[in-house]
Amino acid sequence: MASATLAGPPEDCCTKTVQHVGEPKGTIEKIAGVETYITGPRQGDKIILFFADIFGPLYVNAQLVMDYWADNGWLVLGLDYFEGDSYAYHKDKEGFDVREWVEPKRVRAAELLPPWVEAVRAQYGADKKYVCVGYCFGAPYVMDHVKTDWIKAGAFAHPAFLTEDQFRAVKQPLLLSCAEVDHTFPLDARRRAEDILVEKKAKYYIQIFSSVSHGFATRCDPSIPMDVWAREESARGILNWFNNFCA
Repeated sequence: MASATLAGPPEDCCTKTVQHVGEPKGTIEKIAGVETYITGPRQGDKIILFFADIFGPLYVNAQLVMDYWADNGWLVLGLDYFEGDSYAYHKDKEGFDVREWVEPKRVRAAELLPPWVEAVRAQYGADKKYVCVGYCFGAPYVMDHVKTDWIKAGAFAHPAFLTEDQFRAVKQPLLLSCAEVDHTFPLDARRRAEDILVEKKAKYYIQIFSSVSHGFATRCDPSIPMDVWAREESARGILNWFNNFCA
């Protein structure tokens, strides 16, 4: 029997964005044949695997978040599992069907991720301290990794495509950064996820930001002070979470 869904597929909230202003500091290089945004110190021992929302890791908003963690001592790697065809290139197309577009992207991401992760560990060292973070579309890939032994911790914000069984499989510390207004991961689903984590005696931390909506952690409106604070506090909380388990 299929596991109950807790976070559904992308809704309209997943397609809304305000482009942020800033100059990305990283580079785009290929790992396992996949374009990857790379930012931060190459000689360190702490590495964040970044799994983007449907706008992809090459969207400036995502790059600025990754740069924030890089400025705080982490090497951050964000693979473009959309292969140059993220939703960012379709957002202004009238009538574009994001649900039809996203399904083959999920299939392709599942194909690209294992060899990419293997190549990352071969290139940077399997003995490094790895953590992972995902936004919306990227959240399931966090859940895939926090059930392994080699990831130190994981985090996601406003997720999509999650089931109860994924929470039951959690082995590593998990942070959930959540919006009060989220039709993709609504209140009852969030509380059910927490119940499962409690039952498992998992290590977890849940952030809930009042008044903000799905997408706040990467795509908020900079003109709304509460949204900006929530975005910054989410990134800061994730940084502190990872630092705690990778001291």
